[in-house]
Amino acid sequence: MKKHLHISAKLDEPAFVQNLVERLAYRRYELGYGNVKVPAGYKAIETSSTETYVSGTLAIEITGEEIINMPFITNFLFTCVKGNTEPYQLIWSSSLN
Repeated sequence: MKKHLHISAKLDEPAFVQNLVERLAYRRYELGYGNVKVPAGYKAIETSSTETYVSGTLAIEITGEEIINMPFITNFLFTCVKGNTEPYQLIWSSSLN
C-alpha cells in the first residue's frame, strides 16, 4: 500500500512577514547598481535583501497515521530584484537553517 506524505507550515505572524517583504519590494531609493556598465552579454541589476526570523508550526502527516505538529523558529533570507521599469519583485527566499 502506498502512503502519501503531506507537509504543511503555518506561520505565527503571516501579516508581519508579508509587510516586511512588501516594504523590501517597494523601497523608494536605489543605490545605482542597476546603471553600472558591465561586459557585453551581462545585465546589471538592483537587488534588495533582508533576513528575518519566522516562527510557526510544521505539520507532517503520513496517510493513515497521526499528524505530527512541530513548532519551528528559523531565519529566512528574502531577496528582491528590480528591473529597469518595474518595481522590485521577490525572486528568492530560503531558510538559513
